[in-house]
Amino acid sequence: MVVTEGRGASDPGRAAAPAVRLVDVRKDYGSGELAVRALRGISLDIATGQFVVLLGPSGSGKTTLMNVVGGMEPATSGTIEVAGRRLADLDAEALTTFRRESVGFVFQFFNLIPTLTALENVQLVAELVAAPDDAARRAVEAVGLAERADHFPGAMSGGEQQRVAIARALVKDPPILLCDEPTGSLDLDTGRQVLGVLRDVSRAAGRTVMLVTHNSAIAAMADRVIRLRSGEVVDDRLVPEPIAPGAVTW
Repeated sequence: MVVTEGRGASDPGRAAAPAVRLVDVRKDYGSGELAVRALRGISLDIATGQFVVLLGPSGSGKTTLMNVVGGMEPATSGTIEVAGRRLADLDAEALTTFRRESVGFVFQFFNLIPTLTALENVQLVAELVAAPDDAARRAVEAVGLAERADHFPGAMSGGEQQRVAIARALVKDPPILLCDEPTGSLDLDTGRQVLGVLRDVSRAAGRTVMLVTHNSAIAAMADRVIRLRSGEVVDDRLVPEPIAPGAVTW
């Protein structure tokens, strides 16, 4: 079953163009008999404002799917439309602009610059996208780090560093946030805090969130859960009553 509407859409009462549309998307690494078929004809519509969890074991294709949606890797074939833009139509310069302005990325590892404060790490991205002067501070406040803005990463916990990474992604005000194992290196309590921030920023701005994880417990807080295996979607369903991030346990 492919779900095109549901909880988390900006206006559930009327049809709207999806935030992400994939039609028969395939991704191969290599060629011939040695080719690895990472994605095998995936078709999905993801509604604006949905919080979507992509589940699957290692090698299922979930990170590859995230990469092609974010324009970090080209698909071998098929159609990918994100935020109203068909990625195959974009040249290298336009694709760079797309990644910079339309998509926020959050990864398992924070990749913060250790010699810059939390606020300065976010300001660096704000300057790249010509965001308003107060955008970086507002993004830091949005993830609950107003009191830690002038601290360096080395003086912050893992959860705080991940929240800085989320603020860095948010400062661009992207319509879509792509998160690859954002709680993978965090303990339960810290992971809950990070999931709560992601849920809050999604709900507050009607932002579409796609979160890749192997942790099936996180699925309970999603609007929609898509399971992959061997490069194919094997299950796709809405969550009738998502739980609060603070209730997630693993």
